Amino acid sequence: QVEVVESGGGLVQAGGSLELSCTAYGRTFSTYAMGWFRQAPGKEREFVAAISWSGGSKYYADFVKGRFTIARDNGQNTMSLRMNNLKPEDTAIYYCTAVHHGTNYDRPLYGDWGPGTQVTVSS
Repeated sequence: QVEVVESGGGLVQAGGSLELSCTAYGRTFSTYAMGWFRQAPGKEREFVAAISWSGGSKYYADFVKGRFTIARDNGQNTMSLRMNNLKPEDTAIYYCTAVHHGTNYDRPLYGDWGPGTQVTVSS
């Protein structure tokens, strides 16, 4: 498994931007496809974005396309999520985790979750 810590969340006004970071621990980070998920109060956790192990393929949920950008740096064991034009409905705790390769990129590989990072967007 890959252990991760999320950071970069905060309070921002609607239309603003934030960049989340995911730092992984272990020497196998580069072999995992990785993804971002979020959970808003009273709602189920949902898929946001994913990136292949090489960074060559990226996938987004429809509600973030054109606003969010996922990236990774295997040399630094990090993954990021740049979020632009934030909306109040983006308010949630954001989590990173390893995901399945290929067509099941929107499914967590292990189901273990870290503490996440809180994103709050005010209107």
